[in-house]
Amino acid sequence: MNPRSLVITTVSALFVLTACEAEHEDSPQPFASQYQALPSEAIVLQGATVLTGTGDRLEGADVAIRDGKIVSIGEDIDAAGMTVVDASGMWVTPGVIDVHSHLGAYPSPGVSAHSDGNEATDPNTANVWAEHSVWPQDPGFVAALAGGVTTLQVLPGSANLFGGRGVTLKNVPGQSVMEMKFPDAPHGLKMACGENPKRVYGGNGRSPSTRMANVAGYRTAWIEAADYNKKMQAAANGKGEAPKRDLKLETLAGVLNGEILVHNHCYRADEMAVMFEIAKEFGYKITAFHHGVEAYKIADLLRENDTCAAIWADWYGFKMEAFDGIRENAAILDRAGTCTVMHSDSAMGIQRLNQESAKVIGAAARVGIDIPPERAIIWITGNAAKALGIDEVTGTLENGKMADVTVWDGNPFSVYTKAQQVYIDGALVYDRNDPSVNPVTDFTLGTAADHGGAQ
Repeated sequence: MNPRSLVITTVSALFVLTACEAEHEDSPQPFASQYQALPSEAIVLQGATVLTGTGDRLEGADVAIRDGKIVSIGEDIDAAGMTVVDASGMWVTPGVIDVHSHLGAYPSPGVSAHSDGNEATDPNTANVWAEHSVWPQDPGFVAALAGGVTTLQVLPGSANLFGGRGVTLKNVPGQSVMEMKFPDAPHGLKMACGENPKRVYGGNGRSPSTRMANVAGYRTAWIEAADYNKKMQAAANGKGEAPKRDLKLETLAGVLNGEILVHNHCYRADEMAVMFEIAKEFGYKITAFHHGVEAYKIADLLRENDTCAAIWADWYGFKMEAFDGIRENAAILDRAGTCTVMHSDSAMGIQRLNQESAKVIGAAARVGIDIPPERAIIWITGNAAKALGIDEVTGTLENGKMADVTVWDGNPFSVYTKAQQVYIDGALVYDRNDPSVNPVTDFTLGTAADHGGAQ
């Protein structure tokens, strides 16, 4: 059987998990990554327009891949002993990365029995991990592959002040979420500002029902986490007894220790500024604000704090805190030198992050801001990798990095362009013209989605 066209079965999962658990029983971390790259061959993608994700554009260039890594980029690479793939007329980019997804936690079909992304039972559910809701057989993963997506972060929903931990996944088939977990990627903590938590809990006669109660809730939790962290560190140094293990406080302490990244749902500029003050008070860093429709108002503040703005192209006006969005948001942020990221928050949008970026290019052009493709690609590759804390190993086409690569049949920012091939760690995992390569799940067997229906 072609190892790339994996059919996920319930029975075989039992044996796979048993073997993996035995192999990783000494792991210091629970639910450790069990990801193993699929077999790959040495190849050269030859004669393409290459967008490196670092700001460079190379014409008629080759990309050489060996042992799952990028080994060379340039013209007329020696292909001796390697398979040559004619990429003339094609565009080659790093694999697309979505920093805000709910695939697997809100899978297709979208029925209530599958709605596992929002633990809306308490304002602080920092104890929950989104990965424990991920259904690996979600057909949305294959559909995302068809959009060139190689890596994604699955986050909890935004009902709570602290929604729980997010997880970064390789977009490959797996019997379990552990087999999809991006090796050594840090967890992210989902936090939420504004209307969502105050509506969810205020509507039930609970706190928070106001924005001031939101802020009080954040600060109260961080005070408890700081005390917990202090006692844990003292115990580690032989000074006193460690407190009873607390999953909520353990996650928050991980943030304070720089081990877990903060991904903060926040629309309004003023609220983002307030969240920066809270971060300063308790000594943690906000890695990225998500959905920041007013981020353009504080581009300088985001740049100074080295905080990414993960945003949509044109989603705004659907509720009051999203009312003041503009289509030029990303263009203004990028021009100001802010880490700009396009995200989806949507099972449909994740398939079209290149087109979402294209919307911004068009809006920017209308106000006199020129954004070339080699710049825009960074929003869904290099900057996205930075926001997830994995930019040292992926997100750009550079020697030694993971060969996570998407091959397009034209400029990726054209509405007519489609991803033709997708490689993850050098393995061909999606081929538009050879459906036998594409992953198949039990859920889609015998349906129109079988063998590449996501095209």
